Amino acid sequence: MIRAEANGKALHFDYDSMVGSNEVFKDRETGSLWQQTMSLATSGPLKGTHLEVYPFLLTEWTEWNKQHPNTVVLKPMPGYADHMVEMNKIITARWSAAVTDTRPAPKGAFGNDDRLKPREIVLGLELNSGEKAYSLTALRKERVINDTIAGMPVVVVHQPTSDTTTAFDARFQGKTLKFHAADVDADQLVDMSTHSLWNAYGLCVSGKLRGSQLKSLVLEPEFWFAWSEFHPKTEVFGAPKT
Repeated sequence: MIRAEANGKALHFDYDSMVGSNEVFKDRETGSLWQQTMSLATSGPLKGTHLEVYPFLLTEWTEWNKQHPNTVVLKPMPGYADHMVEMNKIITARWSAAVTDTRPAPKGAFGNDDRLKPREIVLGLELNSGEKAYSLTALRKERVINDTIAGMPVVVVHQPTSDTTTAFDARFQGKTLKFHAADVDADQLVDMSTHSLWNAYGLCVSGKLRGSQLKSLVLEPEFWFAWSEFHPKTEVFGAPKT
């Protein structure tokens, strides 16, 4: 999810083409072309401009509604709601099967990084000059990952029941915190320094640091072939460093 604005002016986008199996959009205001996965103008008057990525969360409705019970839901177009139940079943099945999908990358994809299967779903993090991908397979197994990217300590949290993944800057008041899961679904964490209890959204709910909030980081869900195409220097969690 990106902010459709550059240099203080609103932009409106239309689909233009595909590059490396990734969509390219054209803005109506300047005719610049934008690569979807990079949120970057690749040609035109705005070439080199990055659009701001809004923090967002990929999760199930049940989990979202639990955390945000007063959410306003976009009303579907006439006739669309009739297909929602079946579409949700299809999407859920595809997401669940992603870790075992052995199909090659789509025709036109130019990435050939074989550290993961092409259609493995990864959650990517970009911090300063560092990039790292966390596969859904690894996240479901580890649940809580204490890591460092480009010198910044981070914690990545995965709740396997809803496949909700969140990430945070693990520094608080000048100190780096390390966490472990407090329950099976990792919807609560304990920091090893103060033994305070935190929820999976970076809020301390009890203990010495109660009321504290960690800075949220933006995770980007992608197929591995798509992430690796546009992030050729990315590290992969669990893979040997080269």
